[in-house]
Amino acid sequence: MPKSIVAALQIGSLPAGKAETLEQILSYEAAIREAGANLVVMPEALLGGYPKGERFGTQLGYRLPEGREAFARYYENAIDVPGVETDALAALSTRTGANLVIGVIERSGHSLYCTVLFFDPEAGLAAKHRKLMPTGTERLIWAKGDGSTLPVVEGQAGRLGSAVCWENYMPLLRTAMYAKGVDIWCAPTVDEREMWQVTMRHVACEGRCFVVSACQVQDSPKDLGQTIENWPAERPLINGGSIIVGPLGDVLAGPLVGERGLLVAQIDTDELVRARYDFDVVGHYARPDVFELTVDERAKPGVRFI
Repeated sequence: MPKSIVAALQIGSLPAGKAETLEQILSYEAAIREAGANLVVMPEALLGGYPKGERFGTQLGYRLPEGREAFARYYENAIDVPGVETDALAALSTRTGANLVIGVIERSGHSLYCTVLFFDPEAGLAAKHRKLMPTGTERLIWAKGDGSTLPVVEGQAGRLGSAVCWENYMPLLRTAMYAKGVDIWCAPTVDEREMWQVTMRHVACEGRCFVVSACQVQDSPKDLGQTIENWPAERPLINGGSIIVGPLGDVLAGPLVGERGLLVAQIDTDELVRARYDFDVVGHYARPDVFELTVDERAKPGVRFI
């Protein structure tokens, strides 16, 4: 496969909601074209939003009416898959010729999922991955995905897979995705910590794959005209940190901190063979005589009609 250009688009959800945020994404079309990007990865929950600091009116054992109102507003700002937003993103993929990987809040019935969508210039909406395990109090508002949405997608730059934010700390999920032959690991996140950069380098080195992680940026509560309990008014809610890493853990671009923009790097997936020469975590370095992982990829709906 020839050398490719991969990119992380570091932006954040806008206060006015999904329509304004979608327009922000579309405004980067010229930059994507100019970069010649074959792949653009965007942050977790970009369309739909990551409501950092929101309690949704929940105390242990009871919920307040204002929390139900907050959830109703959040539900309204989520997107349908497919829907008008996915149509617009598919068109952007076609116009730019780039595969797009983006984090959204997907509504299905009356439940919400933290979802990653994959777009192909020819096929449009190609696949989705629902976050298997929401982190901490994310479980108040997001349902859990199941094994039926663990795709690996053939992209222009290589085979694409994704894990969202702290899913990247799940060793069995990583092992399953490595076994699917991921070339480029896409990691949408809202984790701005330095430790996240360490994690991305570890995943790249462990999986001997390229990693593209895109993080949101959000202004400070003061700049947003908000007061958020236990969060400094001057400190950005999310400060970025998008990064692109090579298969031996070497940083190819970033981290991009405290600003919006398109982070770009050139990669060559032919490097993966050389990188895996001495370490193929699900191949010659595995011990199937000692360890075995079984992955259940069946859909698990709450109700089945037979």
